[in-house]
Amino acid sequence: MAVTLYHNPRCNTSRKALALLRERGVEPEIVEYLKTPYSVPQLKAILAQLKLPASALLRKKEATAAGIDPKGMSEEALIAAMAKNPILVERPIAVSGPKAALGRPPEKVLSVL
Repeated sequence: MAVTLYHNPRCNTSRKALALLRERGVEPEIVEYLKTPYSVPQLKAILAQLKLPASALLRKKEATAAGIDPKGMSEEALIAAMAKNPILVERPIAVSGPKAALGRPPEKVLSVL
C-alpha cells in the first residue's frame, strides 16, 4: 500500500523517519507541507486517523511564537490556524490507507506499514 509522508526536510526527526521507510524498501509520496500546506479537511482526516485532538499535533514553541493559545481556542479554530500556518503542525506524519502515525519518535512511522 502507498505511504504518504508529510515531511519537513529541515527537520532531523522527519529525515530519520524518511530514512527508516526507505530502509524497508518503501519510497513514500513526500509532501513538503510547508510548501504545500494542509487543507482544513486534510487536517481533520489526519487527526481522525491518528485519533488525536488538534492540540496534540500542535508544535507548542511555534504556537507560542505565533501568539496562539490552544487552551483558549476551539478545535475548529485550532485546525484553521494550523492550516493557515503549517509550521504549527508537528512532524513527520505518515499515512497509508486507514492508518496514520506521528513520527515522534521516528520509528512510529513504521506502524503504517
